[in-house]
Amino acid sequence: MKTLKETKPGETVTVTKLVGEGATKRRIMDMGITKGTTLTVRKVAPLGDPVEITVRGYELSIRKEDGEKIFVS
Repeated sequence: MKTLKETKPGETVTVTKLVGEGATKRRIMDMGITKGTTLTVRKVAPLGDPVEITVRGYELSIRKEDGEKIFVS
């Protein structure tokens, strides 16, 4: 299993697990990233932070530290 942070641009992946507690996990879920959701990584900034993804039909930029909490396959 890999994290969203390790996913390369152009890859389409499915969320398998969310790690974290409290407000952080809730914030990720409020953005529409839940188990079973399909994500497409569009771009990664030159230093790796942030990562731009397409989720549920909209563009979203998330921080690298949040990407480490999203496991995908």
